[in-house]
Amino acid sequence: LPTIVFFSAITSLLFHFGILQRVVWVFAWFMKRTLKLSGAESLSAAANVFVGQTEAPLLVKPYIAGMTRSELLCLMSGGMSTIAGAVLAAYINYLGGTDEARQIFFARHLLAASVMSAPAAIIAAKILMPETEKFVDTADVKIEKQGNWLEAIAHGTGDGLKMAVNVGVMLLVFTAMIALTNALLSGAIGEWTGLNAWIASATDGRFTEFNLQAIFGITLAPLTWLMGVPWADAAAVGQLLGEKTVLNEFYAYVSMGNLMEGGQLGSEKAQILSTYILCGFANFASIGIQIGGIGALAPERRKDLSKLGLRALLAGTAASLFTAILVGILY
Repeated sequence: LPTIVFFSAITSLLFHFGILQRVVWVFAWFMKRTLKLSGAESLSAAANVFVGQTEAPLLVKPYIAGMTRSELLCLMSGGMSTIAGAVLAAYINYLGGTDEARQIFFARHLLAASVMSAPAAIIAAKILMPETEKFVDTADVKIEKQGNWLEAIAHGTGDGLKMAVNVGVMLLVFTAMIALTNALLSGAIGEWTGLNAWIASATDGRFTEFNLQAIFGITLAPLTWLMGVPWADAAAVGQLLGEKTVLNEFYAYVSMGNLMEGGQLGSEKAQILSTYILCGFANFASIGIQIGGIGALAPERRKDLSKLGLRALLAGTAASLFTAILVGILY
């Protein structure tokens, strides 16, 4: 959250000096002629390779209010499909442990996954919602000019603080809602119907109760097998994808490290594909984060953000799966 406040102040300063406007214009000129994309959605997609889903929208803050629904979905999907550079080191340590060679091995794949997922997210977003409206020319957007650079920093800090508060509250609520859903599934349904015991028996103890992770893990195992994961590891990778979607990729990568340590994710191919599948912020809590974060920058778009949340989650997940399938074919 402090990163959001600091990054907001920096971007406000860059807009004050006219630097980011020029960057957006360059992206707009190139992408409009090659891929028929706007500069704002292109810049945010590229930025997501390096920064998180809450920082990237700050780079195009003045343009969000005038975005088409397709552009807005592209903005959200880009954030869902990649991971922030700040957490990359943590994931490398979880997966590589103390072995330097293993750390380098996973670092290469994590970097490749994040870079590949950015254009994949654009493709997924445009498949789900093709552009049918005329997007606003970046040169036509009027950007409020602050009195001096100190005022620009103060204004950016205020915007960042509002955004950080919205993100924190939304994350808290969505995490609590997921926990409540799991409690109802495992307690009210799993215990009464005997599903908890059946799932524990059917999965050899991999899942101990009827909850969202178990539902996703069991149902997604055939999908991971079709993507190229060996059948012996398909249930484990399905579990990881379920944990990433229901909880977050941080928890899933920790779980992946534990599975590798316990020998439950034995094949190298399964480990590589899991790295790509989990590389992204596509989870239910991220919907709340984006509604709160982007909604704080453009309150008039909050309704659209809410409507597009599930599509963005689907597009972000699809982008990670696209990259994993490609790697599975080449491996």
